[in-house]
Amino acid sequence: MASERLQFHELGLDDRLLKAVEDLGWSQPTLIQEKAIPLALEGKDLLARARTGSGKTAAYAVPVIQRILASKQSVREQDVRALILVPTKELGQQVQTMMRQLSAYCSRDVRVADISSKADLSAQSHLPKIYQSFLMSATFTEDVQALKELLLHNPVILKLQGSQLPDSSQLQQYSIKCEEEDKFLLIYALLKLRLVQGKTLLFVGAVDRCYRLKLFLEQFGIPACVLNSELPVQSRSHIIAQFNQGFYDYIIATDEESLADPTAVPQTPVATGRRKTAEKGKTKDKEYGVSRGVDFQNVANVINFDFPTTVESYIHRVGRTARADNPGTALSFVSHTELSLFSEVEEALRGDDADSVLKPYQFKMEEIQGFRYRCRDAMRSVTKQAVREARLKEIKQELLNSEKLKTYFEDNPRDLQLLRHDKDLHPAVVKPHLKNVPEYLISETLRSVVNPLSGSRRRRKRKTEAKAGVLKSSFKKNIHGKNPLKSFRYIRGRNRKGKAGR
Repeated sequence: MASERLQFHELGLDDRLLKAVEDLGWSQPTLIQEKAIPLALEGKDLLARARTGSGKTAAYAVPVIQRILASKQSVREQDVRALILVPTKELGQQVQTMMRQLSAYCSRDVRVADISSKADLSAQSHLPKIYQSFLMSATFTEDVQALKELLLHNPVILKLQGSQLPDSSQLQQYSIKCEEEDKFLLIYALLKLRLVQGKTLLFVGAVDRCYRLKLFLEQFGIPACVLNSELPVQSRSHIIAQFNQGFYDYIIATDEESLADPTAVPQTPVATGRRKTAEKGKTKDKEYGVSRGVDFQNVANVINFDFPTTVESYIHRVGRTARADNPGTALSFVSHTELSLFSEVEEALRGDDADSVLKPYQFKMEEIQGFRYRCRDAMRSVTKQAVREARLKEIKQELLNSEKLKTYFEDNPRDLQLLRHDKDLHPAVVKPHLKNVPEYLISETLRSVVNPLSGSRRRRKRKTEAKAGVLKSSFKKNIHGKNPLKSFRYIRGRNRKGKAGR
């Protein structure tokens, strides 16, 4: 019989810390928190592997704050007591927010400072000779092993889950084999017909692909944000925060694996007067990363539009959904050039289980063939020049928002909510008719699950048409119910007065 789980109040924590935990709505520690916090409070070094979304941040943040509060009882001078190092700026912002929340009732004794923009890497040489270290990750890579040798002293090793991702009862993983054009056709059908429900992250292999996919979706009136390493960190953090608050349904992103490729940055020809602005805008942030560690909240789906290049990248991408106890779905598009990568991931995740973890996604492509010409039309509009212009336009816009408006938004935080990041960029030719979905193009099988217009939009549309009074009701019925080209009627031999012609 399994032993009962410990509660936070049984861990010997300060009352101010317990109050902050209560405000966060944490009823009891997660498994990693239950195991790590007591060991950390004993002064042990820890090396812990726990899957994404398991609560690793609080597992070290809680004991760090508790030990600082304990030391304050005997030592009065102000001093740096803890240094937290994370691999990306996005994760740094997230950790800073959590540390502030946990220290809300003891802010006079515990101060949180972000030194990421000012830190000198040579300052690691200034660590004291004796210190306590925690090293936590979802994967044990060679880099993690190297850090273990460098920073940890006789650590306690915690490997709490055999699998690095949740099991099938919480995370459903699917794959579908499709080539380049079919990828765009399928993503159009899934999003426009609302076959995919809930907040969704779409991962692609390069920054150019982000904007190509965004401009493609714009053609059909599907708004999406791009998380680009070239954008200022304030903009990226704001996009993530608004996504978590429910402002956006779709974010398109790359992971850190693609950032090492300098050829991913397009060489945009610019005039002499614009060259410095363009070059400044195209500087990649080496400390960028959205697939690793960032706590996107309530993500229902992760779609690998381009398949990840490593097993670790797949784990970190898919780990953005099914976090904590929430369910999630991961769907990977796999072209013939990506089959070897797919096999590598499948073998790594299968382990000793003979069954494949990535189940085939049962979708009949023939059901959406009627939309193929529309997708081809949209793809032709998204040229390389359009992608370059969109990329440069957004970088300039976000630099302006980040720098000139920074002081204003500090004084007027509510106005920051009005700054949206999923607006149309419109460098490509937009064809208005592509935003609508004619019902005659939807197959009989999909009509039972697809509702391209919600009830309110249908009522609004009918009201507008009734007010205009231009089209006859019989012709409107043909437009929305049948193919208008097949229902067109021509009566021969009538002139304008209705008399028979000669």
